Amino acid sequence: MDDKDVLNQIAALRKLTVSGLQEKYREVFGEETASRNKTYLFKRIAYRIQEKKYGGLSDRAKKRAEELAKDAPIRRGRLGKVQAEPSAPPRDPRLPAPGTLLTRTFGKRDHVVKVLKDSFEYKGKPYRSLSAIAKEITKTSWNGYTFWNLAKKETA
Repeated sequence: MDDKDVLNQIAALRKLTVSGLQEKYREVFGEETASRNKTYLFKRIAYRIQEKKYGGLSDRAKKRAEELAKDAPIRRGRLGKVQAEPSAPPRDPRLPAPGTLLTRTFGKRDHVVKVLKDSFEYKGKPYRSLSAIAKEITKTSWNGYTFWNLAKKETA
């Protein structure tokens, strides 16, 4: 196989449908793919064709990739492939510390919510948001931070 053959094979990939690319993937990799993303399939197959012709990563590059991977946060994804671990969203700075009790009088009653690490507790039940609790109390939609007087006030 010479350079022109490689280029022709890659050009032929561009004309294939998703089903055609899945078939070619099976042929090139020897396994099925669940992907129906045309761009992804094209790139994977084109890379593999070139890899077979010109060789893959050098031993030095593979070693460096392994070194970098040791320090990277990882998780196991579909088919056991290693993927970057998603970082938790930062805690909203308007929220008081876990364990804090928020009190609000509404409808001639006092309502108390306990702030937990990743949720809230109201009347012994867990809630994912202050808005959901405000809606439970008022029967209308509210911004939870506004209802519980946690919204930041702008300074002039």
